[in-house]
Amino acid sequence: MMKKALAGALGLSLITATPYAVNAYNPAQAWTNVNAYETQETTGSLFNQQNYDFVKYSLLGQKLQDLAKQSNRVTVKVSGQSSQGRDLYTVTISDPQAKGKYGYYQALRKQMFKNPEKAQSWVEKHEDFKVPVMINGSIHGTEFVGTDAVLQLIERFALQNDAMTQEILANNILIFNVVANPDGRFDGTRFNGNGIDLNRDFITQSQPETQQTVDLITEWNPMVFLDMHGYVKNSSSQLGLIEPCTPPHNPNYEYDLFSKWSVDQAEAMEREILSNKNQYSANYKDLSSVYIPQRDDSFGWDDYPPIFTPMYAMYHGSYGYTLEAPTNDWDGVRWQYDAVMGALKYATQNKKAMLTDQIEVFKRGINFDHPFHQEGFFPNAYILPKSADPTVTEKAVNHLLQNDIEVEQAKKAFTVSGKQYPAGTYIVPMDQAKAGLANTMLWDGEDISADTPAMYDISAWSLPELWGFAADPVHTAFSVQTGKVKSVDTTGALIGKGPYLIPNSSVQAVHLANELLQQGVDIKRDTAGNFYVKQAAVLPALVKASGLTLQTAAVPTDAKTLETLQIAMVKDGGMNKGQSHSGTKLALQRLGFDVTELHPREVASAGLSGYDALIYSGTERLIATSNSVANAEFGLQSADELAKFKANVNAFVSGGGKYIAVGAGGSLAAKTLGLTTVGVNVGASNSNGIVKVNYASSPLTAGYGASDIGFVYRPVWYTNTAGYAVDASYANESGFFLAGHWRNSSGAQGQPVIVHDPSKAVTLIGLEAGFRDHTDYLFRLLSNAIYE
Repeated sequence: MMKKALAGALGLSLITATPYAVNAYNPAQAWTNVNAYETQETTGSLFNQQNYDFVKYSLLGQKLQDLAKQSNRVTVKVSGQSSQGRDLYTVTISDPQAKGKYGYYQALRKQMFKNPEKAQSWVEKHEDFKVPVMINGSIHGTEFVGTDAVLQLIERFALQNDAMTQEILANNILIFNVVANPDGRFDGTRFNGNGIDLNRDFITQSQPETQQTVDLITEWNPMVFLDMHGYVKNSSSQLGLIEPCTPPHNPNYEYDLFSKWSVDQAEAMEREILSNKNQYSANYKDLSSVYIPQRDDSFGWDDYPPIFTPMYAMYHGSYGYTLEAPTNDWDGVRWQYDAVMGALKYATQNKKAMLTDQIEVFKRGINFDHPFHQEGFFPNAYILPKSADPTVTEKAVNHLLQNDIEVEQAKKAFTVSGKQYPAGTYIVPMDQAKAGLANTMLWDGEDISADTPAMYDISAWSLPELWGFAADPVHTAFSVQTGKVKSVDTTGALIGKGPYLIPNSSVQAVHLANELLQQGVDIKRDTAGNFYVKQAAVLPALVKASGLTLQTAAVPTDAKTLETLQIAMVKDGGMNKGQSHSGTKLALQRLGFDVTELHPREVASAGLSGYDALIYSGTERLIATSNSVANAEFGLQSADELAKFKANVNAFVSGGGKYIAVGAGGSLAAKTLGLTTVGVNVGASNSNGIVKVNYASSPLTAGYGASDIGFVYRPVWYTNTAGYAVDASYANESGFFLAGHWRNSSGAQGQPVIVHDPSKAVTLIGLEAGFRDHTDYLFRLLSNAIYE
C-alpha cells in the first residue's frame, strides 16, 4: 500500500544479537547481488528510491533451517507454493514448553467460537496463556524490508534470552509468514507471478499465496496481525505509517471493539521507533512522529474493503495493522523491527483485555447481538437457492467454508416469506461467530459516494452480484431441518444420448466448451451463446469434472461450428508497479482460452499475423511514448514505434481481426489508434462500483438481461455513437449506481457502455469484465466478444 507523499535487509547473520545488520549499509554496493550464481534473481527495483543488498529469496530456506537447528523454540514449515512454484515458509516461535502444545492452544481458541462466554470467563481467571500474533512479510515483492525485518525478529526470538524476549515468548505464540510473495521478491515486482497484487486479493482469494495466508489466519485466529509494507514518508520528521485507518470503516466490523485498542497500540509502535532514534542513520535525524491515519487525518487511507490483508484479518477478530516503512534500506528494516517490537510489548501487557474483546466479536455474532448496528442491518440468514447451473453457487459455498463461515443445507423443502425452496438449498445462518465476514461477502454493498471525498481502492465487491449467484437475505426467523456442510464437490452428468446443450451460463460452462474444442471435438454455438456437442470419447470425463449436467437438445439451425481461435493480449509488464491486464488475462484463461501476451513493442515490430483477436485491457500508457524511467521498459519508446503499432493493428482489423477493448485504457487506446470515432469519457481514477446496466438483445450480450448489473473501475461511457451498435447502456435512472464510490456519476446515466462498429470488428466494453479475476459474472462478455 502507498499513499500521500510516498518514498521509495540485510546480509543476514543468524548469530548477531542486534536487530541491525552487522555491516553498515554501503551505497556503492546497493545493486550488488550477493547470489552472483543466480543471475536471474533481482537485485532491486527501479520504482524504489533506495536499493540495498536485501536477503535474496534463494537463501531463505537454508537460513531458516539452520536457525531451526540452533533453537528448540522454532518450527519451520513449508506451508504452500507460490503461483510459480516457490516455497512459502511459515515459522512458528514460542518457548519450548509451549512448542508441543500448539494443538492445545488452537483448541482453546476454537472455544471462542463455540462458547465465547465460557472462553471469556476462562481468560478472566487465568494468567498463564499465550495469544497468537501473526507477522506477514513483504506481500509486495519490492517492499523488501518487511521480510528482512522478519528474519531479524526470528533470529532474536530464536536465540536471545534477555528479559523482554523471555516475557514476550511467555505470553505469545509468534507466527511469521516469512515472505508472502516469493515470486515478487525473486522477480523484483510488487505483484506475484500471475500479475496479481496479493494485497488486493483477500475477497477473491484467486491466488495460492492468498489462500495460504487465509489458511494461516483461520488456523490461528491471531489476536494481532501485522502486515509489513513500504514506503511512506510524509516529511523529514514524520516517517512511516502505522494503521488504524481513516473513515469510512466497513459497517460489517464490530469497530468499537477494534478502535478501543487500535490507536493506543499504534502509538506504542510509534514510541518504540522513536525510543531507538539514535540507532538510525542521519537520514532519520529529524524523525519525531509516525503517520497514524486515524489519528492524523480524516480521509484517504480507509479500511473499507476486505481486500487488504489486515482488513481481512480483522473479520477474524484480529487487531490488524499495515506498517509502512519510510525507506527501502537498512533504516527501513530497523523501522519495521522496532514497530513490531512495540506491538508485541503492547500485546503482552494488554493480552487479557484485548483477547476478551476479540472474543466479544465472536460472542456478538453467535448471539446475533450487534449493539452498534442498526436493527436489520444483519439478516437472520442468507438463503442460496439452487439453479440449473450449480457451479457458481457451489464455488461460493466452498469459498465461505474456506473462510471459516458456517453453511447449512436444508434436508427438506421449506417456505420463507412466501417463497418456496427445495431440499438441498444452502443456508448461511447469521447467528455465527464470523457473521461480519459472512455479511461483507454476501451483502449487496452500499453507495458511499457522499461519505468521503475519495477512496483508496474498491468500494463494492458483492460476491452474489459479481460472481452471479442468488443470496436471499431473510429478516425473519424460520425453521427447517438442516445439516452442516463441510465441502461441496458435485460431479457433472449427461442426460440422454445427445447432442447436448452446454448453456452459456457460467465460467465453467464456457470453459467446458473451450476445453472440448481444444481436444478436437466439434462444437456449435447459437446466437444466444449456447454451445452444442455430440457424443465424443472425451465428453463423459470432462463433463463429470465440470460439475455441469447436460441435457439432450436439438441443435438450432442458426448454430455455427466454432474454430479454435488464437487470442493475443497487449501485455503490461509492470507499469506503475502493476500488471493492469492480468485480471482479464486470468479471466480468459479460466474461460478456457489460450492467451498469448504480447509486449507493445512486439506488436509494433512483428504485427499480429496468426491471431484472430487482440484484447487490450490495460493502461493506455502502454502505447504512450513518454513514460518514466521505471515504466519505459513496459511500453513503446518512440513515435516511430507508435506509428508501427498503429499500422499493424489497423492492418489486423482490416484483415478481419477483432480488436476488443476492455475498460478505459483499451477504449482510449482505440481512439489513439484511429479504430473508433466514438467519444470516450472517463471518470475519476478511484471511482468504482456496481452499476445497473440495460443490456440490449445482442450476440455480444447473450446471457445478460435487459435490467442487469455491471462493474466499473475508472468508469467509462461513450458518446457520439451514431453509426455504432449500442449493446449496453447504464440504466437511465438516477439510482443506476448501486454500490461503491463514484461522485458526479450523473453524466453517465443512460449512456452507452458497450458498443461495436458494424463495419469492422472493433468492440468497446466500458465495464471491467475481468477485474482482478473477481467479476466472474461478467467474464462471458469477453467470450461473447471473442466468438461473435
